[in-house]
Amino acid sequence: MNDDTTPPGSNPFDDAFLQADGDAAPSAPEIIAGLEAGLVRAGTLLADEKDKLLRLAAEFDNFRKRSVRERQEAEARGMSLLVRGILDALDDLGRFAHVDPATTDARTLQQGVEMVEKKLLKSLAGHGLEIVNPVGRPFDPAVQEAVTTAPAASPEEDHTVAQVFQVGYVFNGMLLRPAQVVVRQWKSGSEG
Repeated sequence: MNDDTTPPGSNPFDDAFLQADGDAAPSAPEIIAGLEAGLVRAGTLLADEKDKLLRLAAEFDNFRKRSVRERQEAEARGMSLLVRGILDALDDLGRFAHVDPATTDARTLQQGVEMVEKKLLKSLAGHGLEIVNPVGRPFDPAVQEAVTTAPAASPEEDHTVAQVFQVGYVFNGMLLRPAQVVVRQWKSGSEG
């Protein structure tokens, strides 16, 4: 089947069948030479495309490795900023650990530890840490875990937090640990 609508040059083998003198049919050696030339061109095109594909694969692999390395470096920089922020509090804690208990009263130690706690929490808050301490607020199961319940004194206190057993923490919007709480529940006098 002969399709005359295909333009010459669109296929590497087309030139092999072009007639040099118009209507004369090409001889067998001319056809073979044309096919061999088309085969060489096709081989060259294949080699070029294979080279492009290999270069693209190598470029993608390098990009992937570079992305992993950059992510690890950014994570290490972030951690070093966080650690640098708590070094002062760690130094203060070290000073309290080596205080002579015979010369220091308990109240002074308590005040010192409270100061270290405030300094540490302030530093961590500067890096995005939030404390979840919801006493008196409505119970929120997204950031709180109900450990037990307690009776509510009025219907307005129903489903509010009565006590916090353990504070929770949110870091840059991500829940690290839910607050463990006691939730008030209202029971009307008519219920059994």
